Amino acid sequence: MREDNQLLVVTHLSQLIILILGFGSLLLPLILWLTQKERVYQMDAHGKNILNFQLSLIIYCILCIPLILLFGLGLLGFLILGIVSIIFPIINAIKASKGEIPKYPLSLKFIS
Repeated sequence: MREDNQLLVVTHLSQLIILILGFGSLLLPLILWLTQKERVYQMDAHGKNILNFQLSLIIYCILCIPLILLFGLGLLGFLILGIVSIIFPIINAIKASKGEIPKYPLSLKFIS
C-alpha cells in the first residue's frame, strides 16, 4: 500500500462533481473507492465515510419531499442539505491533506 493524500483529497472533492454535471456525487467517489481501497493507505476509511455521507444525503432529500407538501419546510431542508453537501467535502478534503480521517455530520452508517 502506498500513502497518497492527494488522491484522498480528490476523492473528497469528487463529490462536488454534482455542481458541474448535476449528478455523480455518489458514483465518482464509489468508483475511486472501489478501485483504490486496497492500493492506497486509508482510502477504505475515507471512502466509507464519503459513501455513508452521500447515501445519508439521498435519504434526507427523500424525506424533504413530503415536508414540502405538508409544511413547506422541505425547501429549507433542501437548502441546508445543499450547503452541507458543498461545505463538508471541502473541509474534509483539507483534513485529508493533513493526514486526518475526517467525519461527516448527519452521516448514517450504511457501510461499516
